[in-house]
Amino acid sequence: MLIEKVLHRDNLLEAHRRVVRNRGAPGVDGMTVDDLMPYCRQHWSSHREEILSGRYIPQPVRKVMIPKSGGGKRMLGIPTVLDRLIQQALAQVLTPIFDPTFSTESYGFRPRRSTHDAVLRARDHIAAGHRWVVDLDLEKFFDQVHHDILMARVARRIEDKRVLLLIRRYLQAGIMEGGVVSPRVKGTPQGGPLSPLLSNILLDELDKELERRGHRFVRYADDTNVYVRSRQAGERVLDSLERFLDRRLRLKVNRSKSAVARPWKRQFLGFSVTPNRQPRLKIAPQSVKRFKAKLRPIFRRARGDNLSVTVQRLNPKLRGWIYYYRLVAVKGTISELDAWIRRRLRVVLWRHWKTPRTRFKRLMSLGVNRSKAARASWGRAGPWGSAAGSAINFAVPNQRFRDLGLLSLHEKHLELAMSL
Repeated sequence: MLIEKVLHRDNLLEAHRRVVRNRGAPGVDGMTVDDLMPYCRQHWSSHREEILSGRYIPQPVRKVMIPKSGGGKRMLGIPTVLDRLIQQALAQVLTPIFDPTFSTESYGFRPRRSTHDAVLRARDHIAAGHRWVVDLDLEKFFDQVHHDILMARVARRIEDKRVLLLIRRYLQAGIMEGGVVSPRVKGTPQGGPLSPLLSNILLDELDKELERRGHRFVRYADDTNVYVRSRQAGERVLDSLERFLDRRLRLKVNRSKSAVARPWKRQFLGFSVTPNRQPRLKIAPQSVKRFKAKLRPIFRRARGDNLSVTVQRLNPKLRGWIYYYRLVAVKGTISELDAWIRRRLRVVLWRHWKTPRTRFKRLMSLGVNRSKAARASWGRAGPWGSAAGSAINFAVPNQRFRDLGLLSLHEKHLELAMSL
């Protein structure tokens, strides 16, 4: 039976390894991933018997609200580490059953597939002449999943009733907020290892419908882009998909966020494209704006720190960001962001120097002539304006930041592009 594979020792050890590697916050019981193995050594045999007999009841998930990239907030449901272990064990057994049947145009939360694969596939559709996109946004998808509809699709491939019962109980596990547990009658909150697979099982029906109609599309989790040759075709596709999703899956299309538009006027997974016949990837403006917002707290914190400490805090974020955007061919945005970061660091220095007299002395000591140092130090420009002035740029050239070890996004991008 399938439940025995889920509870097999080797599968559980692998699930434990992944749960520990992913770390994550404690659930409602406060147990950490470091506490999981000692707890299981003492209590796992009783939990195993509960699962086999159908008596196991998952604990409620802990409700956490996090900012969404496009504004607003998204709810996460954080399961206990024990329930994360069981969900991970389920996912490891169910993924080989379901994943081979999924569409080749589905990329999210799948083995050996990535956001970059999805972005490159989207670019290929545009290059093939499908230069209009139906950008489909599902309204609160993870909160709106209909349990019966989802379970019916899981049951098409899974016969073991104990596995089906365990999955349903995870779907129905309550949500705890402020010490109060609310029942859940729909939705599969993000935060558990099983939710990504369940979302793909449900949305595979959308993929199959798009394939049946012969459309070019790319789906990453609940982000779906359909590529067509004209606005009129796009409007027809959007209308028909709205009806299909409502009728078959009980999901709603968010019309205010969905659109039929040129791909270079939209963003997909943080990327956009140029309008060339052979489109080139570029960084979406919204992505740059979000990244700057993530860096600003580091610059604010830097007012009381040595500049080298600030550089050390910046570098991991810069490295991760440029690694994600290593595919882009339009480099102007990267150079502009490099200049913005250096200007922010000059603002930090300007504020460290505090008074006009101190600024004057610092500029003079760094080789700025007397009159230029005086104009900069006693001028009316604020820190941001002063950081763009010739005096501080002469006194603190780009080489100073290289010597401190500041990662250059432009240079790192060139290095990564050479390795592709």
